Amino acid sequence: KLAQDAGLDNLNLDLMYGLPQQTQEEAMQDIRTALEFSPQHLSCYNLTLEPNTLFHRYPPPLPGEDLCGLMQREIEQTLALNGYVHYETSAFAQPGKQARHNLNYWKFGDYLGIGAGAHSKLSFPDRVMRQMRYKQPQAYMQQVSKSSPVQTEHAVKREDLPFEFMMNALRLNQGFADTLFAERTGLSLLLIRNELEQAEHRGLITRDLQRIAPTELGRNFLNDLLQIFLRDS
Repeated sequence: KLAQDAGLDNLNLDLMYGLPQQTQEEAMQDIRTALEFSPQHLSCYNLTLEPNTLFHRYPPPLPGEDLCGLMQREIEQTLALNGYVHYETSAFAQPGKQARHNLNYWKFGDYLGIGAGAHSKLSFPDRVMRQMRYKQPQAYMQQVSKSSPVQTEHAVKREDLPFEFMMNALRLNQGFADTLFAERTGLSLLLIRNELEQAEHRGLITRDLQRIAPTELGRNFLNDLLQIFLRDS
């Protein structure tokens, strides 16, 4: 409300569901509270316990997968009834208010990370590079003074590019133009013809001569869909 009163007219709220001991009613109350402010964009994430964290090492009681699935469906239905477009796995927007910043990531676009721990993805004619800046602020500042803030840098292996592309692009409910794959990876779509045929045969994607998109089944079982494109190194 403070942001809106200050004149900001394009706001996003990040919400989590599937919280420790959370009920479905409690999850929906968060959504109803958010809708009272009519934010232009909402991101709704199912809580994930990240490895190498205290939370992961000593997990609290969490709602089961079935309950989280019910939460997800009711959230999607409620936001649709309130005019929000569900355009990405966890993202909902009023018409014309999709996050351009995040769409660049999901379309496997490039970005330059600046600051402690920042990541970059940079494309060149012969390779795709990933970088990470020094994570600790003091170390980062010291390295900046030496004009060498990049701690790690590597070229994405050719065999890993299809998975990395799909891991992002298949999060988009409307999918992606089939020409985008070659544009962003430098590879021919024919390289993953077998994988695409398998995903289509299993009902996880739909495709024509212009666009490839996840089906509702593919969106609900995104990890299974992505696993098809994961090749052994």
